[in-house]
Amino acid sequence: MTVREPEFATDRDALARRLKMVLPAHCLLIDDEDLRPYECDGLTAFRQLPMAVCLPENEGQVIDVLRTCHQLGVPVVARGAGTGLSGGAMPHAQGVVLSLARFNKILKVDRDSRTAIVQPGVRNLAVSEAAAPYGLYYAPDPSSQIACTLGGNVAENSGGVHCLKYGLTVHNVLRVRVVSIEGEVFEIGSAAPDSAGYDLLALVIGSEGLLGVVTEVTVKLVPKPQLAQVVMASFDDVGKAGDAVAAIIAAGIIPAGLEMMDKPATAAVEPFVQAGYDLSAEAILLCEADGTPEEVAEEIARVTEVLQSAGARDLRVSQSEAERLRFWAGRKAAFPAVGRITPDYYCMDGTIPRKRLAEMLAAIAAMEKKYGLRCANVFHAGDGNLHPLIMYDASVPGEWDKAEAFGAEILELSVALGGSITGEHGVGIEKINQMCVQYATPELEAFRRVKAAFDDAGLLNPGKAVPSLHRCAEYGRMHVHRGELKFPEMERF
Repeated sequence: MTVREPEFATDRDALARRLKMVLPAHCLLIDDEDLRPYECDGLTAFRQLPMAVCLPENEGQVIDVLRTCHQLGVPVVARGAGTGLSGGAMPHAQGVVLSLARFNKILKVDRDSRTAIVQPGVRNLAVSEAAAPYGLYYAPDPSSQIACTLGGNVAENSGGVHCLKYGLTVHNVLRVRVVSIEGEVFEIGSAAPDSAGYDLLALVIGSEGLLGVVTEVTVKLVPKPQLAQVVMASFDDVGKAGDAVAAIIAAGIIPAGLEMMDKPATAAVEPFVQAGYDLSAEAILLCEADGTPEEVAEEIARVTEVLQSAGARDLRVSQSEAERLRFWAGRKAAFPAVGRITPDYYCMDGTIPRKRLAEMLAAIAAMEKKYGLRCANVFHAGDGNLHPLIMYDASVPGEWDKAEAFGAEILELSVALGGSITGEHGVGIEKINQMCVQYATPELEAFRRVKAAFDDAGLLNPGKAVPSLHRCAEYGRMHVHRGELKFPEMERF
């Protein structure tokens, strides 16, 4: 199926005149200097200035902007805090960025129903802070939770270190309010445990802004556990650590969190956070148990037994809440910590079956030699979600090309091992060629039909997430994408 190509406006002045009719002057940016902060998201290797940035303050203005862009055939890229790592919020050269940053209100926290209604610009951590007086919190906790927003979390189906037990965003959202590209408002989901009809809520969550613009989110809140403790296990071999992850799950234990870092990652983190990590270990595992004191004691004992049988050479159990938080602070600071020791790094996001972790780690070590680049590995190990951090120097000619090729090989090996090219960062522009590896033509056609049902003009976040069949044909035939997929020449639906 071919989705109709939009007829893009090319006259910025004409676009600005129309947008000024529906937005106050302080809600519209059109000068290059003002547009520069919006040229990329967390994936800084891909940059492009938009024609304009809209900063609506209410839903009516969102509707008016979308209707205007639909009438003019102008692409729209919705944006939250810009912390995404797949280029999902990268602007279109002939489009506008629709920033939801000013939708930053927590509308309601309901202790009895354990829910909160929030606007999409609310920070992830702010939801838990608002719920804390009621003994509740919002479970999904990406490493960027201090800055990332709920709208972005919905777009990317974000997870976090506690997603193994408590689920991803899709498992913790009950309802979303959405505006279509035509400016029509609709709600998906409800406060009830389930709703009739197709599960469109799961479809919209993780759709990367291709189907609509979210203006309100109802999330689940969970009670704060009475106690939580972390076991930190040291291993003299990364393969043993990977096998230990599979052994914990095979034993029927579902920890609140199960994270892994290799030696280069801990070496970067420890001077930055002073988390108390074992710097002589080839890999460490962090395994958290939460619940009542009795439940935690039982789970810690079972986990300890499994880890010892799997070859852990040293075990430490957090003895206070401060120490537990310090262990997790190190894991959550892995990305900025690596940023201190290398001019640039490229964060990957693939997912593989847990039993293949050791195999993947060995393959990544071989790729380091192949490409001549270092790589620090951090994992949401419990669900097989990899975050290799490929270190390079963008100022050295050819190093970005090598880093991109390194990352592509990791993603394609993830598929070969029975996994996926993404676990929580989304496809965006970064992984669009690897979509051609993971999915066959009939599946991609189905994705495009879904896109057409919501946005037949192809104006919402064009060129992201779902590749054209032509792109896949070129990628499969020539395999020359590495280093060559650069803006502004983005494909459109």
